[in-house]
Amino acid sequence: MHFAFPRALFRLVSVGLAPLLLAAAPATSAASRLAVPYTMFRLPNGLTVIVHEDHSAPVASVNCWYHVGSGRETPGRTGFAHLFEHLMFEGSKHVPEGMFDRWLEAVGGDNNGSTTEDRTNYYENVPANAIEIPLFLESDRMGFLLDNLTPRTVDGQRDVVKNERRQSLENQPYGKVQDALPPLLFPKDHPYSWPVIGSMADLSAASNEDVKDFFRKWYGPANASLVIAGDVDSAEVRRLAEKWFADVPKSEPVDPIVPHPVVLRGEKRVVLEDQVQLPRLYLAWITPPGLAPGDAALDAVSGVLAGGKNSRLYKRLVYELQVAQDVNAYQSSQALASTFAVVVTARAGHGLPELLRLVDEEIAKLQAAPPSARETERFQNRIEASFFDRLESDNGKADMLNLYYTTTGDPDYLEEDLARYRALDATDIQAAAARYLGPGRVVISVVPQGKQELAVPELTQ
Repeated sequence: MHFAFPRALFRLVSVGLAPLLLAAAPATSAASRLAVPYTMFRLPNGLTVIVHEDHSAPVASVNCWYHVGSGRETPGRTGFAHLFEHLMFEGSKHVPEGMFDRWLEAVGGDNNGSTTEDRTNYYENVPANAIEIPLFLESDRMGFLLDNLTPRTVDGQRDVVKNERRQSLENQPYGKVQDALPPLLFPKDHPYSWPVIGSMADLSAASNEDVKDFFRKWYGPANASLVIAGDVDSAEVRRLAEKWFADVPKSEPVDPIVPHPVVLRGEKRVVLEDQVQLPRLYLAWITPPGLAPGDAALDAVSGVLAGGKNSRLYKRLVYELQVAQDVNAYQSSQALASTFAVVVTARAGHGLPELLRLVDEEIAKLQAAPPSARETERFQNRIEASFFDRLESDNGKADMLNLYYTTTGDPDYLEEDLARYRALDATDIQAAAARYLGPGRVVISVVPQGKQELAVPELTQ
């Protein structure tokens, strides 16, 4: 299990009073259009089900999204969404503890889950003739998890999450940044102002009833979407979905998350000492939400700056000047606001003020003049290849259908998403760098213990 930073928004659809065929993907009018055909229906209890048939191999994937992530938590009660990523595998009313994995493994299946600020995802990959097993398992924990949720279970998984936090944040080289960055970027009442895994104090303070209340509020069928993709028959999947999810109690849709506009005014600098050998520089800006204007162009900015060994920062810092060990840049797209980041690890003998100056020089060049046609085309080719990569597995397509349904209401939004990138020109990339990579940012220096002279100095008040 893991937590990650995908691009995800929320769009909830009102509940019907009876099973309802919501939509079918329109027939493609152009041979070049990328499409993932689907059927979609809703059960009386509010669960949206999406089915994609792919008969190229006798396998199938079940992919369930609950539209709740760490952004739905409250200060003082953080880490619950990720805690449930663990609790959901610990058994339910009709699934004894330990049997969730064992029954899937018995038919050659596998499963996992992940948590972000905006959603929690669970999936199972199985031979197509075993598709009923994950449908039963998902339905039982959706409808009857609390029947098996004891204080012992909560305490056991709470300890597991605490240990995961120690391994991935507190005892991981440079892991302190995951704790430090969110509250520097976002005000304390913002849903993104704490890490996805939550704080140790909040995890310790949570009572068994707190945990159950969180499940009751967010894990009903009306706040979930279920995708089945692979070598299946849509009509048969509908029959099985109605069979297994019919007794899951109805829930009401939850209110959409309220936008929280954030503007960083000025630069914030922080120095962290850690058990590391090389200093590392983190730069972060708040940028537009996923799919909003500017989001795709900022992906392109990250590609021009640090997308591969031919990118500007990699060529200058790693190859030519040899002052950096590695360099990365990314647009982390999320529902309420995104984050653009540049991360550079210094080579031995070099400090972070030098790296900051060089990174700022390259950003300024991009802000002053558009990238070359070759740079723009290289990024567009890479992004198009990544879209095709998502179509290579049933689980990849299932997760994509869930993503697009959640963000846009249209599961087959692939072509429209790709069109954002195909439509970019060099001046769009320049304009995004100029508009969004301004002086309002966070600068974090992570340096070896006792080596503060390698850091970008903190600003004096």
